[in-house]
Amino acid sequence: MSPSKIRSTHLSRRAIVYLRQSTLRQTVEHTESTARQYALSTRAEALGWPQNAIEIIDEDLGQSGTTTEGRAGFRRLAEEVGRGEIGALFALEVSRFARSSADWHHLLDLCGWGDVLIVDEQGIFDPQDPNDRLLLGLKGQMSEAEKYWMRLRMYGAKLSRARRGELRLVPPTGYVWDDAAGRLALDPDEQVQAAIRLVFDRFRTEGSAQAVRTWFIRQGLRFPARHIGDTECRWVRPHPRTVLDILHNPIYTGAYVYGRRETRTSLVDGVRRTAIVLLAREQWRVFLPDYHAMYLSWDQYVENQEKLSSNCPTPRIPDGHRAALGGAALLQGLVLCGKCGARMHVQYAGRNRRVTYLCRSPEQSGTGTSKCWMVAGAAIDEQVSAAFLAVAQPPELELALAVSREAEHQADEIDTQWRLRLERARYEARHAERRYKAVDPDNRIVARTLEAQWEDKLRETDEAEREYTRACTRSKVVLSAEDRRRILELSRDLPRVWRSPTTTQQQRKNLLRILVQEVTLTPIDLPERRTRVQVLWESGAVTEYSIERPRYQSRTKAQTPLAAEDAIRRHVAHGLYDDQLAVELNREGLRTRTGRAWTQRAVLRVRQRLGIVRPTATPIRKPLPNQRADGLYSTRGVAERFGVARNTVTSWVRSGRLLIADGGGHGRPSWFDLDEKTIERLEAASATTMKNTQRGAS
Repeated sequence: MSPSKIRSTHLSRRAIVYLRQSTLRQTVEHTESTARQYALSTRAEALGWPQNAIEIIDEDLGQSGTTTEGRAGFRRLAEEVGRGEIGALFALEVSRFARSSADWHHLLDLCGWGDVLIVDEQGIFDPQDPNDRLLLGLKGQMSEAEKYWMRLRMYGAKLSRARRGELRLVPPTGYVWDDAAGRLALDPDEQVQAAIRLVFDRFRTEGSAQAVRTWFIRQGLRFPARHIGDTECRWVRPHPRTVLDILHNPIYTGAYVYGRRETRTSLVDGVRRTAIVLLAREQWRVFLPDYHAMYLSWDQYVENQEKLSSNCPTPRIPDGHRAALGGAALLQGLVLCGKCGARMHVQYAGRNRRVTYLCRSPEQSGTGTSKCWMVAGAAIDEQVSAAFLAVAQPPELELALAVSREAEHQADEIDTQWRLRLERARYEARHAERRYKAVDPDNRIVARTLEAQWEDKLRETDEAEREYTRACTRSKVVLSAEDRRRILELSRDLPRVWRSPTTTQQQRKNLLRILVQEVTLTPIDLPERRTRVQVLWESGAVTEYSIERPRYQSRTKAQTPLAAEDAIRRHVAHGLYDDQLAVELNREGLRTRTGRAWTQRAVLRVRQRLGIVRPTATPIRKPLPNQRADGLYSTRGVAERFGVARNTVTSWVRSGRLLIADGGGHGRPSWFDLDEKTIERLEAASATTMKNTQRGAS
């Protein structure tokens, strides 16, 4: 390990000084380590390398040595060693190069093949020398083991503090860390607390995280957001992930929780992938219930998790169904396939977005690629809707009172959020005013800035007040006696509420899910083509129906009923047009391939596919008479009356000699009144035309 290992072949090539520290924080706080690493260039000069032949690679400052991923400096170092351009590598210690045995030994192989020395603070090593190679290998093993020892020590210390509830957690939105008590406390901002409680209240009503977010946006409400280490709270539109994170976080139950996630590594197509996995409740490292103030009880949290799990079914939770969405399919998320038991999906087809329930399970086909079966959903939705309305008999007084209370509660929640927002805006405006008035008026550089900030806060306050006024108008913050009367009236007539145009499809789905647990659809082909519909109610009872199943048109062959095709041929032969044909087909009780009523467009498509030619859309027009009963002449009648061609009559009209008395334009025939003056004028014009014709002929 002496300088005698350095030969001229090494000095003729460049030397690399490699720097690395594991985190950016270390580069700021551990400056001595950084300085020592940069100082290695001085040692390289002392060992014989000229200054212009020394390259410093410091791109990996702030990068972990656990892996080579993301370490551009290490990759560049390995490439230059592989090209034979390097004579020696300098590092503070071998752990700077890598803390992975695989990466370290790969670098040793490259250095051995390329005759590259490795130099650290303790000595000079030649990877081609067996003794040096053994020592370098041991150093690499110790470096990797040291990484795990340090990780275990640090994790053990954190886990020990967490088990006592003393490990400081990152406060979620709605909490702050109380240094005096050493635990989480409710955010002292009343508006922040109200916003968090509103999330849990609305989830009980809306049933899904996305619906809660949509409700916040629709009401014009903002959501608190605070960066880690930032004391100032910002108010923004709720992010799609924000509501879901709040609903999943058990800290809001007042529990101290640590170790809900772990990082797992796997191979995907030969590439190492890492993923953060949520652990089951039994696998949490630390769980201390009732440790700090809560926003909801543990039972409510468990109920919310069950609802969220059922909203997003997975192979682990096969009995779940998706949350009610805004699409037209009434049974979305509730339908099971009676053939294979898989959950059926919704598909919208055609310009009219027709509802189709589709089973994508390949189990019944045997090919592994084909779909199981599909069925049009309109008739099924109507049948289940009628069954629901038939059994839904709500106690009208209790329902009216519940709806009234919910409406008032919702109005109070919205009003509370807006009042707190207004209070905050007015406080910030007053605070900006006090700052402006406290500054020396002669100090215009500062005064102008504070004045602009004050004006901005005043504008924000005015805008908040205007938005509050609009929100009050939109959400009817105060329920009048007339509102309560209408609620009571509607509670007596659920079908009216169900069919009301103001009731959204998502609201109908949520109503249906109160009583219906799931619906199973099974195809029946014999003795006739039908669909068996089995409704499983929440009570456990099962109701079964059988409805006609329209044929599904495949992509390669149409399946219009033969009776309808024969009727189209027969009626076309009798001279009926497409619109008349559609009326006749519907009168005869025939349906299209999808089970729908016939329209003019549907008849046209079938005719075109079958090659059936219909009569001309507009019948051949009969020749107009020369003169009507009221004495008016047609164009042909005027031409024959004066012995001229029709285009001559047209030129008389354009020149103003002949005036149209009736019709004309948009395809209507023109009719002319030939009074005495007109006859004299046209006879003179006719004579002139004849003379010109004769002169041209001679």
